[in-house]
Amino acid sequence: MKALFPMMLGVTLLLLLTEIAAGRHRGIYRREDWLVIGLPALLNPLVSAPLAGFMVGSVAAFLFPGHAGALADIPLLPAYLGILLLAEFCFYWVHRLSHQGMKKGSRLRWLWKTHRTHHAGKYMNVLVTLRINPLWHFLVPTVWVTGFAVYLGQGTAALLVGVTIYGWNLITHSHFRWDDAVRANPVAGPVFRLLEHIIVSPGVHHTHHGYGRDGATYRNFAVTFAFLDYLFGTLHIPDGRPAHYGLPGSEPHWSEEVFHPLINLDRRTATEAAEPG
Repeated sequence: MKALFPMMLGVTLLLLLTEIAAGRHRGIYRREDWLVIGLPALLNPLVSAPLAGFMVGSVAAFLFPGHAGALADIPLLPAYLGILLLAEFCFYWVHRLSHQGMKKGSRLRWLWKTHRTHHAGKYMNVLVTLRINPLWHFLVPTVWVTGFAVYLGQGTAALLVGVTIYGWNLITHSHFRWDDAVRANPVAGPVFRLLEHIIVSPGVHHTHHGYGRDGATYRNFAVTFAFLDYLFGTLHIPDGRPAHYGLPGSEPHWSEEVFHPLINLDRRTATEAAEPG
């Protein structure tokens, strides 16, 4: 299991270098982008993740004293599947609620501004996975579900769930859109579109990060399982890339993107409140 972390890092670097070699990062960044990418890349693993882990473990021990390891006898496969499904279900709803905060006057505006960091960049590639506000680690259900699983004795299953979600995030955030060719194929396309009702493809998630034609930040909230979007009426399967990535209007100030809610400038982008319905 210890080999998983170097392997994940190696895969991430390989995919990033492949994107760079293919010219997918050329001329797309502002100076502020490097701050919004670089600072969370340092703060999240060194500060937020350890503190969030300690907090979740402390809450689990408080709520279930004397029950550490209580679920250790559950076999690995059903434990893995159960944790993955629960984490994905909970993430879907918190993620969806965070986007409700885009609406004018929403009580969830603070939640949206915490998540907005991940959406404000006007590009889509592996580095977007690093654009995460440090507070998000304390709110994202994946941390809570896997943290409780570790406390209850399913550390290996929780680790595998984390690797699964991280790996699929790399695939769906990568600039490479191999799925476009599959979707357009007259033989494989219809079958693939059916599969996209079950599993999140790069196209489905790119749509969530875009606006204009085939862009819809108010759709496709699932990370791995598209059937959650299908069940709850938020699935949009695109025909191609969204017309634009990011959010309409000017980007928020980098300091708020990284340090919200400590810094709260409330600089609204032009159409942050434009979510239909």
